[in-house]
Amino acid sequence: MKAAVVKTGAHVSGWVREHPVRLAFLGSILLSLIAVLGTATVGRDAALYIDTAQRVAEHGTQAAWQSFDWPWFSLLLAGTHIVLHLPLELSAYLWCGLFFAGVSALMVDCVRQRSAALAPWACLVMLAMPAVNSFRNDIIRECGFWFFCMLAIWLALRWDARGGWLRAAFIHVAILCAMLFRLEALLLIPALALWQLPRLRDTASRKQVFQFALLPALGFIAVAVSGAFLSGRLMIYLDMLNPHTVLASFDLLSNQFANSLINKYSQDEAGRIIFFGILASMLITFVKLMGPFALPFVLRRNWGVLGAYWRDYRPFAWAALLYLIVLVLFYVKEQFMNSRYMSFLSLLFVPLMAMGLASFVGQFPRLGKALVVVALLVMLSNVITTGAGKTHYVEAGRWMSTHVEAGAPAFFDDGRISYYAGRGYVIPGLTREQAMSPQHADEYQYFLIDAKGNEPWLVEWLEARHLRVLAHFANRKGATVLAIGR
Repeated sequence: MKAAVVKTGAHVSGWVREHPVRLAFLGSILLSLIAVLGTATVGRDAALYIDTAQRVAEHGTQAAWQSFDWPWFSLLLAGTHIVLHLPLELSAYLWCGLFFAGVSALMVDCVRQRSAALAPWACLVMLAMPAVNSFRNDIIRECGFWFFCMLAIWLALRWDARGGWLRAAFIHVAILCAMLFRLEALLLIPALALWQLPRLRDTASRKQVFQFALLPALGFIAVAVSGAFLSGRLMIYLDMLNPHTVLASFDLLSNQFANSLINKYSQDEAGRIIFFGILASMLITFVKLMGPFALPFVLRRNWGVLGAYWRDYRPFAWAALLYLIVLVLFYVKEQFMNSRYMSFLSLLFVPLMAMGLASFVGQFPRLGKALVVVALLVMLSNVITTGAGKTHYVEAGRWMSTHVEAGAPAFFDDGRISYYAGRGYVIPGLTREQAMSPQHADEYQYFLIDAKGNEPWLVEWLEARHLRVLAHFANRKGATVLAIGR
């Protein structure tokens, strides 16, 4: 079904208007290249994925499960390394760059299918929105999750227009691929089912609904009968969706908060405060991740695009609603939230942001041009790093690899130091305080910690243990890693 065009009065001319999908793909590649070239160190998750891939390349696929309980991204990196003989880190950046470019192009094409006039604005949103673009210098499995989820929705839109058993099957193949990166992709099946639910009233359309429903139904039956894929991570997700577990976690969180309050009446309202506090916290993060594209929605007159979003992009809307529920459950269970998890929610609202942006530019041409300039500046700020990188981790790791025997027990404050030392990514089993305590300090010959050499507590500890600072490494901002030993 062809969506109605939002009348905005905004015009985009030239090559951008004619080729927004191509621009989104090529622009994404360029932005990823800029971001990666300015990166000094890999992130913690990246070190884990690459180290796991290295173990797979050396010892086979069974080694992957010893490091991580959902290692499919690492298996992809290891396979690329084995087949193409590319360094693992380069393979990871190439895959992430391609995933970023793919999700950008697919999103813009989804908007183009519904309203060609909005596609250039969707392209700008995709290339500048902090929710996605602030992670371009990271090696994260969310890249694959975003790409295959968007591919599934893109395929669903094509299947909705043309039908066909094969097209329906490809949707579920894309969802399965997305699940190999993050299990949350499973929510796309009920989201797309809810989108198709009204078709059951139409006898002529029931066959197409059956096309969509048959494959996941057979898959769920096969999993239930065989018990396949019941990994520890999947069981954690299923437990998180258990109403009894959710209520128990919420009661625990409410009681913890109530005990910190003085006023009895406030204690009685702890549950409401926690619930609405969680929603407010997520809303603030969501608006922050929108960047300058939140500005059009300050005006109430632009809220009308919500109706157009629900009407024309209902698969996105249903997926966003279900993912929001998953985020709230996760927040209650784990008591934390980060922007990386919220980014997929922002991604699902890109068509809405494009509508709001186009409407704002049409209403206020001069302010609209200024907003576009701000968006372009944000686009660059997402990928150009001006701060000091964590070069001291790299230097400390390299020093460790050349000055310390390979088997010497050492404590690392950050696993990336051991990664750059060639010891693989080590997740500390103890905190620094525990490792340096009298109970555990004798277990290590070396300590590589984030600290200043003249801190009183450290000076006292060194004297008591008869240790000394062997080397120190600092980045441009003065953040320091100390290598301690005898």
